[in-house]
Amino acid sequence: MAIHPVSLVFNYQQTGKYALNVIAGSIMTRRNLRGTPVCFSKNRDELAAHIAEAQQQSRMVIVGWSFYSPQFKKMASDLAHIKQQADFPNVIHLAGGVHATAEPRQTLNAGFDLVAAGEGEQILCDLLSAAMHGHDIKKVRGIAYLENGELKKNGKGENVDLNDFPPCASRFRKFGPIEITRGCIYACKFCQTPFVNKARFRHRSIENIAHYTRIMAANGLRDYRFLTPTSLSYGSQDETVNIDAIECMLAAVRAIVGKQRRIFYGTFPSEIRPEHVTAKHLAVLKKYVDNDNIIIGGQSGSQNILDSSRRGHDVESIIDAVKISIEAGFRPNVDFLYGLPGETRQDAQLTSKLASELAGLGARIHNHTFMPLPGTPFRHEKAGAIDKQTTQKIAELTAKGLAYGKWKEQLKIAKELETLQRKQ
Repeated sequence: MAIHPVSLVFNYQQTGKYALNVIAGSIMTRRNLRGTPVCFSKNRDELAAHIAEAQQQSRMVIVGWSFYSPQFKKMASDLAHIKQQADFPNVIHLAGGVHATAEPRQTLNAGFDLVAAGEGEQILCDLLSAAMHGHDIKKVRGIAYLENGELKKNGKGENVDLNDFPPCASRFRKFGPIEITRGCIYACKFCQTPFVNKARFRHRSIENIAHYTRIMAANGLRDYRFLTPTSLSYGSQDETVNIDAIECMLAAVRAIVGKQRRIFYGTFPSEIRPEHVTAKHLAVLKKYVDNDNIIIGGQSGSQNILDSSRRGHDVESIIDAVKISIEAGFRPNVDFLYGLPGETRQDAQLTSKLASELAGLGARIHNHTFMPLPGTPFRHEKAGAIDKQTTQKIAELTAKGLAYGKWKEQLKIAKELETLQRKQ
């Protein structure tokens, strides 16, 4: 059977790097795809140049895009720019990620040729294989497209076993946090993770984590971070903490990286649920990690809002988590989300009051604005708004170095997402 040369070009901007590292690494799991030419483009002009070059060498060029909902407007603008600069008949723009999965028609209407709906590792491998063998790529499972203005979907991509795919692309020296858990049982109404990746945990095995840690160490990486919806849920399938599994995993990583390299856990790019914070659990982290801070997902100081958004913990657990963290030698960064659906002025005041109390104890407050994200139960709600009193409280804490966050930018993005939702 004739093999048709196919090239892969990634729009490798900051917003999609973690996902694209994994997607690029996935092709190494299939022998027939390992020689696929791959380019990583860091900006629009570089992307246009890479596309123009690749289309001369291959029968088909797949341009991979991955982005979150807040970046959708910018990515649509970038795509329009690229098509003006490098529009060729053998180039296919493939969009993946949580926004494309939740809003395939909107994504396709923006000019993307195909959408990878669901988890992308298997979809990309199947798509490249189909293209190489001259098969109809639109028939690949998980692919969505428009036909005469009508949305066509071939189901959704399979939920993969993390052990079957690498968390990095070592061939291309593209490394990021090691994804150790995908999916989340808590299913908070404002979060896309459980509704795209299912409301259950899928964990990467300790052996698999250790294997890729060795690869990263061999490539000279100094820092090791881990990607998970909730750091102290590793190894568990329910609300309990399996601290033995977490310690075994961290011990295995430390044994590989030694004392000269650094391990970060319970901090960026992941967080810890407040009810999971205990002196025992933090003592285990303290044995292995190099971070002196942790991120705690508080979200609101109003119990009514915590309950209505299905957070699954109370206000008191947030206060306790901060106190325990400080006693254990960690500075807590507490996430708060203003403007959640149903939030009254009194609810906002309760959150501001709690934020000030926690800052007084030694915490830093990470402020966010609620955004109606596609694919979530809150997708049709109004954009988050922050009143003047709350804004003033945030400013006071920020001026003292006790608060931070991109909540102002998120106010604008939230309105854009609300407008896009209305047009659906």
